[in-house]
Amino acid sequence: MAAEIDQRTRRGRRSAYAAFGVQGLCFAALVTRIPEIQKAHNLSDGTLALILLAVPVVAGIGSILAGSLMPRHGSGVVLRIAQPFVLLSIVAIGMAPGDLALYATTALFGLFVGAVDASMNAQAVTAETLYGKSLLTGFHAVWSAAGIGAGLWVALANKIDMSLSTGFAIPAVLGVAVSLWSGRRLYPKEKEAAGPSGEQLRAAAKSVPWKPIVIIGVAVTCMFIADSATSSYSAKYLKDDLHATGTVAPLAYVAYQIFMTLSRTGADFVVRAYGAARVVAAGAVIGGLGLLGAAAAPDPAVAIAGFAVAGLGLAVVVPTSFSAAGRLDPTGLGIAVARVNVFNYVGFVLGAVVAGAAASNLWIAYAVGAALTLVILGSAKGFQPDPVAGAAPDAAVTERPVA
Repeated sequence: MAAEIDQRTRRGRRSAYAAFGVQGLCFAALVTRIPEIQKAHNLSDGTLALILLAVPVVAGIGSILAGSLMPRHGSGVVLRIAQPFVLLSIVAIGMAPGDLALYATTALFGLFVGAVDASMNAQAVTAETLYGKSLLTGFHAVWSAAGIGAGLWVALANKIDMSLSTGFAIPAVLGVAVSLWSGRRLYPKEKEAAGPSGEQLRAAAKSVPWKPIVIIGVAVTCMFIADSATSSYSAKYLKDDLHATGTVAPLAYVAYQIFMTLSRTGADFVVRAYGAARVVAAGAVIGGLGLLGAAAAPDPAVAIAGFAVAGLGLAVVVPTSFSAAGRLDPTGLGIAVARVNVFNYVGFVLGAVVAGAAASNLWIAYAVGAALTLVILGSAKGFQPDPVAGAAPDAAVTERPVA
């Protein structure tokens, strides 16, 4: 029986890795072609900023809806259903015949991205709990690695002047195939566990302390302000402000994700050796220096190097935040993780606002991001909280995070 459980645990972990890879692939394939989307639809900088602002808002709604479904059905079912729709929505964005269709398909993308984000992280923290050790950064490393491949694909697509519809359809087909294959192997909701009632959830929520979660959440918000500006606007920054070609412009995101991958690949081992607080503090310093370099860059090459350094430092913040949340949740329901996840979307929204306001001088957005890394540095101790009574000291949380 133990061997059977071990095999199922390993299979679920591999499937969760696949989900992170698919999500990184589709997200990067979209955001690195934002300049081409803007050109194809003749969008003003203001309209583009509003679209990019709307995505995390709608994604927050999707995350909340997923959180309401996971206690009853499990995160695996939610992920298995939602992820193919993310990929289909990207294809629809590429085929959108007009502005109204673009707005609608982008909203659908945001809705399903939020659902996938919540459910795939729930799968990851379930794996971390079952293995009893830090694993979260490894999952996010897979996300980043897939983003590298997508960014390189977009550089090629831009070089040969591939249409948006074809450029999105090819990675989407690959992503759907992987998603359908891995979906059946995700961690299932335990058959004997009934979903908690609303009264039980309210009682459980009161036992999760808010103050340490807010400290972690503020740092996460600051990280995502910088990440949002980098993910959504780095290609535009290189192309419009630093006069890079369409082939070179996506490489800023590629470099950012390459060094995020390198950082996250080894971060689990470093966290185990030195503790999350020291790792986050070091990451804040490194990330801030990288963003300053990108903001002050005189040419695309220097900017790409700056984004690479930023990715190396900022990569550790999000996965360690989920692990820290697990130490604050005595319920085993993932309430703390869900609360921290809300700050992700707050950061994305604020990042879109900052970058949109600085659309004609995007270096300002990266200078603001660099300044905010000081907040992350000051919050670093909060990433290694003393576990509350009943919470797992070394793992994150069990299945079924709820809002």
